Amino acid sequence: MKPENKKSNPTEKNAGVPTRRECLCAVPRLGWKFGGAAAAIVGLMWSLAGFRFCVPNASTRRASKIKAGRPGDYPVGTVDDRYRDSHGVWIVHSAMPDGGSELFALSTICTHLGCITIWIESERKFKCPCHGSGFDSSGLNIEGPAPRPLERCAVRLTSDGRLEIDAETTFRPETMRKPDPRSRVKVDAKS
Repeated sequence: MKPENKKSNPTEKNAGVPTRRECLCAVPRLGWKFGGAAAAIVGLMWSLAGFRFCVPNASTRRASKIKAGRPGDYPVGTVDDRYRDSHGVWIVHSAMPDGGSELFALSTICTHLGCITIWIESERKFKCPCHGSGFDSSGLNIEGPAPRPLERCAVRLTSDGRLEIDAETTFRPETMRKPDPRSRVKVDAKS
């Protein structure tokens, strides 16, 4: 008589242990799961970065009136930054063709997305460090994505001859055919 050839059933012998085929099929599925989770995390990070890109860096809450001294305290052809951080204004003393000069105050806030501009003396221009907008010394936008010039603040001479700047009252130069008289102070050539 022949001995019985008893072949054992592999599923009974290795119950609970996955086969080689099941392991190889599971690898791509795990890759898709982990890859999908990684893509979701990266997408969330990019969304947060995009949101942060749209939020201005500037604080719009500033003291309104600034007693800025006498016009003679500002040499002609200079941009003064002493009120840049505390009040958000640049004071510019610009020469005029008639031999006189004018003083005006520009807002430090870039008109693109609200970053704080910096003055680069060597290039004689204001530059936005966030997105590359550039403005000449009069505040006119000359490069980059800024859609309009820097805003001018109201400036006047008080009765005692001192310069007063109202940082809350601003003028948009691109909307005026000629500069608003409240946005600058003319200084005679004799002064």
